[in-house]
Amino acid sequence: MQRKLALTGFIACALFTLTSQAAPADTAAQALRQNEEQWNKDYETKDVGKLLAHYTDDAVLMAPGMTASHGKEAIGKVLKEMIQDPKLSLKFHATRVEVSKGGDLGFTEGSYTMTMTSPATKKPMTDKGSYVTVYKKLADGSWKAISDIATSEVPPAPPSK
Repeated sequence: MQRKLALTGFIACALFTLTSQAAPADTAAQALRQNEEQWNKDYETKDVGKLLAHYTDDAVLMAPGMTASHGKEAIGKVLKEMIQDPKLSLKFHATRVEVSKGGDLGFTEGSYTMTMTSPATKKPMTDKGSYVTVYKKLADGSWKAISDIATSEVPPAPPSK
């Protein structure tokens, strides 16, 4: 009986140790997923302050058809212009979330769908594509984007004649 009890205790300790070692990465990955869920909600509010809060001060935003925006101020200008469009809708969903062994860097990879007004036709247009966002865990425990990159799957319009 004591042998079964000791074996059960040993197995429980081993499982606890394995769970404890896996938990930080799982917890960080869950935090990144929750961050992106909130980021989607923040796009619905069209509040530039809430959107900028997802970036570090030295972040880079690379979006299709635009030059790279370096730093929060430049990203803010892009976001202000985007949210002025009454047709703007942006939804993204990570299909892959990875966190470094050190637990201070992570990334998400997934797809997005964005609707906005076409500058050429003044009608709503929909863009779909893929994205990768690299995150850094800050001293306060929050995760902020340091590099946000999107690539469109929609071919560009043919040149006008």
